[in-house]
Amino acid sequence: MNEEGSNKGIKYNVIIFGVLLFAGMISFLDLAPGRPEITITAAIAVLMALWWVTEALPIGLTSLLPIILFPAFGVLDGKDISNAYINYVIFLFIGGFFMALAIQKWGLHKRIALKILSWVGGSPFRILLGFMLASAFLSMWMSNTATTMMMLPIVFSVTSALEETHGEEKLGKLGTALLLGVAYSCSAGGVSTLVGTPPNLS
Repeated sequence: MNEEGSNKGIKYNVIIFGVLLFAGMISFLDLAPGRPEITITAAIAVLMALWWVTEALPIGLTSLLPIILFPAFGVLDGKDISNAYINYVIFLFIGGFFMALAIQKWGLHKRIALKILSWVGGSPFRILLGFMLASAFLSMWMSNTATTMMMLPIVFSVTSALEETHGEEKLGKLGTALLLGVAYSCSAGGVSTLVGTPPNLS
């Protein structure tokens, strides 16, 4: 209970510090003489970065600050800044995130990975190929990092089972090959679709 209260106190102090830092920057800094909007934009960026890093406020709430602060300080019109939040790219990624959550919720990634492994067979090369195909396919619809993190527990489970069955010496470098293969195939799969990775839409 005391620890929770202490964390709340720290977050409160960070919020106050962020507001004071923001006020100080727009009052005493002039990054571009004659163009105060540049200084204000920089101050807003610093404030948001501080609150994001410390999570003094929920990340989503901090992300909405420009909608309020940009029009309030004359940096951008409310309509212009709102259009940036309602861009079609954002909704495309929201759809991708929903799909990723559904895959995680129902364990579809495990089903796909194990099904591919059952198809390709039990030799080390085929196991590696199966994991790479599964990782690349999943990464086409999900974040590369999220796909890698979901595949790693399956890799560890398979390598542990193989070590018990065949012995660590016979297994050789398969564990290392699987880890590298999953990482590379997730990156390769991410460039295959628009929602695979954010730079595809930039």
